[in-house]
Amino acid sequence: MEDPQGASGRTSPTIVEAEKGGVIYVDFEPGDPRNPATWSPRRKWLVTFVASYFTGLAGTTASAYAMGFPSMMRELRCTQEQAALGISMFCVGFAIVPLFTSAFSEEFGRRPLFVICTIVFTAMYVVQATANNIQTVIAARFICGAFGSTGSTMVGGTVADVWAPAERGGPMAVYSLFAVAVTGAGPVVAGWIEMSLGWRWIQWIHTIAGGVCIVLTIAVLQETRTGIMLTRKAKALRAETGDSRYRARVEDARGPLRSLLWISATRPLILLLTEPTVLFFTLWIGFAWGIMYSMFESILPIFEGLYDFNHGQAGLTFAGMTIGSLFGFGTNLYQESLYRKHFPTRGPEARLFAACGAALLFPAGMFIYAWGANASIPWIVPELGVTLFMWATFIMYLAVFTYLADCYGLYASSALAGQSLFRNLMGAAFPLFTQPMYGRLGIHWASTLFGCIAVVMVPIPYVSPAHLALIFPSSNIFAALVFGAFAVTFACLML
Repeated sequence: MEDPQGASGRTSPTIVEAEKGGVIYVDFEPGDPRNPATWSPRRKWLVTFVASYFTGLAGTTASAYAMGFPSMMRELRCTQEQAALGISMFCVGFAIVPLFTSAFSEEFGRRPLFVICTIVFTAMYVVQATANNIQTVIAARFICGAFGSTGSTMVGGTVADVWAPAERGGPMAVYSLFAVAVTGAGPVVAGWIEMSLGWRWIQWIHTIAGGVCIVLTIAVLQETRTGIMLTRKAKALRAETGDSRYRARVEDARGPLRSLLWISATRPLILLLTEPTVLFFTLWIGFAWGIMYSMFESILPIFEGLYDFNHGQAGLTFAGMTIGSLFGFGTNLYQESLYRKHFPTRGPEARLFAACGAALLFPAGMFIYAWGANASIPWIVPELGVTLFMWATFIMYLAVFTYLADCYGLYASSALAGQSLFRNLMGAAFPLFTQPMYGRLGIHWASTLFGCIAVVMVPIPYVSPAHLALIFPSSNIFAALVFGAFAVTFACLML
């Protein structure tokens, strides 16, 4: 049935389907340019790159901030622990707020949230750059993380909106590259900015990059959520015709905003605490993420203290993170070929071939980082450890995203939200005990402890969900024990 208003020009062509009960469901006409599925590959990639740019900017915000500690501590008269709290509060905002705000994209669409988030996110750089005390900086960091996370967590959904399932491997790898690789690129530049201009200019340059992000977001990121577009179309038809039968299917499936908020806040926690697969893969990537954030504080003392690097040179060593991520990106190209070959027989587990190798690479990188940090050993050796660690972390990050999405289908967003919550909370917790831990255990044994825990986690990608369910049938009780052990460990390390 053709749209009765199509000839008048008041509405664009739309196909509607009559259902029992007199309801007329609105859908896109084949080839409708508003439907993201019909966009050209060039336009899809443009949207993917712009959305991923926001994610990359959020990544540099987390890491480059730490390079400004020396001048910040002098100017604001704060301790290193207070300055490090800015890293943790950014991660707290990144972890918790999306549980409540992700539902807004289902009610208002992705584009309005992208625009609002980029504007507020950028405004927080200005607040930090003009702050007169550390308390203002910490508060701005939390808000920056909150709005940065809301925008970043929608990128995966945007990729899913515009790319078919069989096409998402490459775009998701690009998104992961921006999320992880750029985290290491931030300090490379920020170290030299700190030496010549001070910590405020790190924020001002981020403000400029944020301004570019605002322009690109407004110009490029059109609405990609089809349910929102069809809902608007149905409302327009009801207004134009006076016929209340026109509806979008999502209007019947979507509940009130209050219910959406409750589900988005609770379902990720339920899956995290009751599903062994979600729990173990979350612990795995969460632990790696925490170590990555602890490196923001441990790398500088190693390369400045042992190898007499200046601040700018020490910042260049973070390039190992970017190089490792690029290796991970290249590895994913091979992983995608393995996935296409073995998916018919292995199902979602075909996503984990590279992850099995990363499980071994992860502790190897930590041990090299731990024992290569010696004044009598060339600086390239601990740098190799950083590179291997980030190579593994990138593979793990991408594998967890794609594997959980394949395993949980309709509930994939909730499963991913649960792991994102824990992962970013680990990013918040680790910087708080990094200095006390390295001070008490020393460089070698502190990193060795991380490597030993990584060895314990090696079996995670090798064990299937069915085996996990048999081994841990009461996963909620086990989860409580695991998270309790993590909490006790962190408390001991901070004492």
